[in-house]
Amino acid sequence: MASQSYFHDHSSGKAKGHSHDAHYVESTPTPRLSHDSTLNHSQEQRKENTFTRCRSALSEYAGEFLGTMALCIIGIGVNCQVILSNNPLVAALPAGNWTSLSLGWGAAIAIGVWISGGGHINPAVTLAFAAWRGFSWKKVPGYIVAQMLGALVGSAIIYGNYVHAIDIYEGGRGIRTMKTAGAFGTFPAPFMTAASAFFSEFLGSAMLLFGILVMTDKKNAVPAWFVPVGLFITLFGIGAGLGFETGFALNPARDLGPRILTAMVGYGGQVFSTRNQYWLWCPIIAGCLGAQVATLVYDLFIYEGTDSVIYKMFGPRSRDDSAPASPAMV
Repeated sequence: MASQSYFHDHSSGKAKGHSHDAHYVESTPTPRLSHDSTLNHSQEQRKENTFTRCRSALSEYAGEFLGTMALCIIGIGVNCQVILSNNPLVAALPAGNWTSLSLGWGAAIAIGVWISGGGHINPAVTLAFAAWRGFSWKKVPGYIVAQMLGALVGSAIIYGNYVHAIDIYEGGRGIRTMKTAGAFGTFPAPFMTAASAFFSEFLGSAMLLFGILVMTDKKNAVPAWFVPVGLFITLFGIGAGLGFETGFALNPARDLGPRILTAMVGYGGQVFSTRNQYWLWCPIIAGCLGAQVATLVYDLFIYEGTDSVIYKMFGPRSRDDSAPASPAMV
């Protein structure tokens, strides 16, 4: 377009009385320079379009990574502050209790969801929405990988921030025991049986999903900006009422990412072998099952959205679907 505009201007200039002949106009180097600028503009546009396409393709996964990272930075940071400050060599007075810990995790999920742009930041949520709400299964692996990496990076940042306090609490540089492992991964209270720990995580995850489903149900007309606030209230309630038995993981990425980090920095395999592979049965399997059951129950009895698998299977059919095909259509 730039070359065409340039030639149009010169033809009008000739009509106004310029003495340049046609051969000179064609041989002048200016059109070639204009053509080069057009190519440069096209190349820049292609680069910009490539960047835009790449950013658009990666934005969801980047949101999951950053949101889960923020969740772990705030949440695990609260864990470390509450646990480590109980040692008088670390702090003169304890800097928190179970109430502040529950409030901190509530703030963590709100901030994480805001940063992610309304994302899942939880593999259990991703799997539940893929199974029951039509979320694309093609996106599930990318979402879970992004969530896991976000949790791992977030916990690594907090470990670096509190490493000296951990050294003091443990009694020496590089000493790592289960005394501080619970600041990162979740572990059940000693009195909890395997079955009771499983049920506690199942119940907590189900309650979290009920909160998410209620606030994202269009029928309830909850403003989008209020959803993270509602999640803050939900997670605070779960932590305050159900949390101390197992540490309320409720999120496979939030538990497994930090657990991997602890195994990498010196805690060793004990963070996985404790209580007969507790890490697998409760934070991951129980959490995912709780999310699945909660979504199934909500969609079966309450949800009326057409994106639900339950609605598609048992909802009212349209007249076109229920009527027999006409001979012309056959």
